[in-house]
Amino acid sequence: MASGRSIQLTKQVGEYLVASELARRGLMVATFSGNVPDFDIIATDFKGRSCPIQVKTIKGGDWQFSIDKFSEISFEGKKQILGKKKSLPIPDLVCVFVIAAEKYGEDQFFVVKWSRVRDIIIKHYKYWLDIHGGNRPRKFDSLHCAISEKNLLKYRDNWELIINRF
Repeated sequence: MASGRSIQLTKQVGEYLVASELARRGLMVATFSGNVPDFDIIATDFKGRSCPIQVKTIKGGDWQFSIDKFSEISFEGKKQILGKKKSLPIPDLVCVFVIAAEKYGEDQFFVVKWSRVRDIIIKHYKYWLDIHGGNRPRKFDSLHCAISEKNLLKYRDNWELIINRF
């Protein structure tokens, strides 16, 4: 299992990889190293317009979340009921999912609106609950969910989502 230090290093690598990619595209970038709720970096153009960006980095596997970050959730006994979508912490927030590779230059980036991330996660979580009759098989009260690379393929290297904001 990854240590706290290892997790922090992975997060930092992802933030700097994204900052580097955006700088190559002519944007100034400030990183906050996890000190700002809801976003990790701000990209700014030469006119001072800005775009907050959430960065999620893994070295392998899927990106892990809790469904209650995206949807209201309630229980009927051991059955989970998804309620309405939660409002976005920042309107039009962009998320960059990073797979940090061991070899330089093999990193992967998936650039997507946070609202779309929310919709993808809710859709897959609901599907998973439906095939299990609304009951999580192992731990009924677990809110764990994940998003995988295959769910994000159409957003690979979608840097225009950020660039077109300016």
